[in-house]
Amino acid sequence: MNQLMTASYHIETIGCQMNVYDSERMADHIESMGYQRANAVDAADLVIMNTCAIREKAEQKVFSYLGRLAPLKRRHPELIIAVGGCVAQQEGERILSRMPHVDLVFGTHAIRNLAQHIETIRHKRRRIVDVAMDGGAILEAPNAASAALERPSRFVTIMQGCDNYCTYCVVPHVRGPEASRHPDDILEEIRTLAHSGVREVTLLGQNVNSYGLKEGMCSFAELLRRVDQVDGLQRIRFTTSHPKDLSDELIRCFSDLGKLCGHIHLPVQSGSDRTLKRMNRKYTRKDYLNIINRLRSTRPDIAVTSDFIVGFPGETEADFQDTLSLVERVQLDGMFAFKYSDRPSAPASRFPEKISEPVKKQRLQVLLDTQELITRKKHAALVGTRQEILVEGFSKATVADNPTEPRTTPPWTGRTPQNKIVHFSDGNGNGPALAISVGKLVWITIERAFSHSLWGRPVERELDMPSAKGDHSDAS
Repeated sequence: MNQLMTASYHIETIGCQMNVYDSERMADHIESMGYQRANAVDAADLVIMNTCAIREKAEQKVFSYLGRLAPLKRRHPELIIAVGGCVAQQEGERILSRMPHVDLVFGTHAIRNLAQHIETIRHKRRRIVDVAMDGGAILEAPNAASAALERPSRFVTIMQGCDNYCTYCVVPHVRGPEASRHPDDILEEIRTLAHSGVREVTLLGQNVNSYGLKEGMCSFAELLRRVDQVDGLQRIRFTTSHPKDLSDELIRCFSDLGKLCGHIHLPVQSGSDRTLKRMNRKYTRKDYLNIINRLRSTRPDIAVTSDFIVGFPGETEADFQDTLSLVERVQLDGMFAFKYSDRPSAPASRFPEKISEPVKKQRLQVLLDTQELITRKKHAALVGTRQEILVEGFSKATVADNPTEPRTTPPWTGRTPQNKIVHFSDGNGNGPALAISVGKLVWITIERAFSHSLWGRPVERELDMPSAKGDHSDAS
């Protein structure tokens, strides 16, 4: 291996936003040892894979990637390969047996031990497994200033684990019981981020709605009100909310807090009461619809997205039709939908009446097609409106008005408060170019709508901008 002062590392991250946050914590520990980020995996002296076990496909991707590292290890025997995250927590020693070239397996509560383990492996070439759940997983935050200037939005984990035990889910088994960070630590992290140039934070937790309840700390709504007061911060988002714990106090935040974005991700999983009961979700279809009505009454422009599982054991065609009818009734802005797969330790893996793969595939496609029509209709309704965008960086998207035209790429991309992706030009060709930069809020006139994004151009004159804060829908 290279001398440590010139050693490099690569982190491959699979899974949710919390894994992204955890990877940042891993990077801080590694860089404190003198490692530098590698330009490519085959140039690294240390490779870490941060894994996800929530779905079977994600787990398969982990072992496929690890398998591809074996030839690299043969060429460079001193390369250190580490596996962290939920699959590491779930599989433990079995990863070392299955993958002889892996040096370190560390679970979701062991990130703080990462530097020590790497140092041991470097000097003693000893393979290590650390999957103890000691409750220390959320007591530290990543170096907030280290990468703040690279992007205007950052994730901030406010809690770890889950106490809900939905019958399909492994999170309580791989992340442990629910535990919340102290609000003062969260606020200090966010202040540091804002001071470093971050303009938007997304607060993360398996169920943010129950933040602080076990510890007797402030409620999640109270935390949001405190975050709203942080100087320099312009936008607040959060995910994920469990419908059973969504309080009126939290709903009021959508009208009271100027920085809280008008978007909520509220996983429902199924539109069938029978299936919801078997999933142990602890709410009904009627409860969910009532929550949607309360949210939209409080903030009419709120965007609602959700998660669905199709083909849950015992799901009948009538159950699936209940899901479709819920989607049609709620008119979601978007969804993540997945075929059910058995997960180790999850009770549903032992349920009878498994649904065949062809039926699951067919139902998933019908559900996705239904939502795409709704999303396209909602996006089309935004053409001609003005939307406030937080500039995130340069766009990689391309589009052409018709097949005979060259495909064009606008230079910028960002999101509306409702979490709609917008690609836009800087004004060249439509008058003077505007001063646009990452982290700036700009108003965009929406000119075209697609399934997954919107396209537009900046408002060019100050007089064109809406005068009222939050007025996102004036016609151009």
